[in-house]
Amino acid sequence: MIILTTPPEVSAKTHTQSPDHDLSYFESAVVRLGKPAAESKNRSSSSGQKKSLVPSFDTDCSVWSRACSEEILKIAMKPENVKWVKSIRRRIHENPELAFEEHETSRVIRRELDELDIRYRFPLAKTGIRAMVGTGKPPFVAIRADMDALPIQEAVEWDHKSKNAGKMHACGHDAHVAMLLGAARILKAREHYLKGTVVLLFQPAEEAGNGAKRMIGAGALEDIDAIFAVHISHVLPTAVIGSRSGPLLAGCGFFKAVITSEWGVGGNLHHSGNPVLAASAAVISLQGIVSRESNPLDSQVVSVTFLNTGDDHDAIPKGVEFGGTLRAFSNTSFHHLLKRIEEVIVSQAKVYKCSATVDFFENADTIYPPMVNDEQMYEHVKRATVDLVGHTNFRVVQPVMGAEDFSFYSEVIPAAFFYIGIKNETLGSVHSPHSHIS
Repeated sequence: MIILTTPPEVSAKTHTQSPDHDLSYFESAVVRLGKPAAESKNRSSSSGQKKSLVPSFDTDCSVWSRACSEEILKIAMKPENVKWVKSIRRRIHENPELAFEEHETSRVIRRELDELDIRYRFPLAKTGIRAMVGTGKPPFVAIRADMDALPIQEAVEWDHKSKNAGKMHACGHDAHVAMLLGAARILKAREHYLKGTVVLLFQPAEEAGNGAKRMIGAGALEDIDAIFAVHISHVLPTAVIGSRSGPLLAGCGFFKAVITSEWGVGGNLHHSGNPVLAASAAVISLQGIVSRESNPLDSQVVSVTFLNTGDDHDAIPKGVEFGGTLRAFSNTSFHHLLKRIEEVIVSQAKVYKCSATVDFFENADTIYPPMVNDEQMYEHVKRATVDLVGHTNFRVVQPVMGAEDFSFYSEVIPAAFFYIGIKNETLGSVHSPHSHIS
């Protein structure tokens, strides 16, 4: 919905970061708003074989009005268009693919773009696509849909169940792709009314692998002034839109600590350190970082989720491993957690005559910054929502400790991320192997 009206004028070059983005996870070599990598080729469709698929408009929308919103909503709800979007979602749902393996999904998308006569560039970040509708001139506004599935076995028996064992679109990315293609279809129909360019980003590897970061590195944000994305929500009722200004989703990271000492016997503790005792003390001490060092109005989380010591009843192990996750709504708080987690673990190990190392998996691309909505872009989403579906179908939602790699885009240019409700207890629309949407 937000892509059918023109957002406020913004520029990535003059974008003022939120205080919650005060420390960036980007390296200058990775973030490129300029030309894409040389291997990213331009591939355009010129077939126009199925122009009949593109709906026509009865309303002159050269100047935006309420009538334009009503016209677009009417076209989006036409039975033939609903059927088309459903068929795309079901095809993708049947063939879920994990991060950077979205080859068939990418083929489906490119085939539909070809039929709509929409030009695109492929590949970006291995399987990603950057398509364009409009004048090819500023302003450039992007919409992103993620493509990857989860390593989950689908437990719902229906006609379009996953055909790939152990893989499922349990998070709704199949719906995201279908919706963006639906938007592309409508945008193409009114391309002659667009006073700028809409860029459609089909992104791999949101669930794992920092696909957004790699898309940026491949030039996906070339010339982009603002970006939007949606995630379906099993919490919000169907057709209700939810978002908020400022921090919406937390920055996220993981850690693993290894505490070691000389091997010892349980009956002769004085001859060695005790990694089990050191790890126990460290786990307890970590809880004080949030409860005693953090502003109670600045939500943060440090959770230890595993601890491995071995199973010998007599010997003190040489080493103990434990780890977990950390979350925060600002980069400053997140960096504080990183620093203090390592300090606490190393210090507690020394108390018990042990040594410790802490790994935050920076090289594995597991750290996501907070997702912070730009105030202007959020207000644009809200206005467009109210214009299309009314005040009662928009809700200001609370921030949650989940994470999303769309946050990488929001660190670079003005961005807005929002939810579309799909809650339907009759269908069982929940986030699980048992979830089902039409």
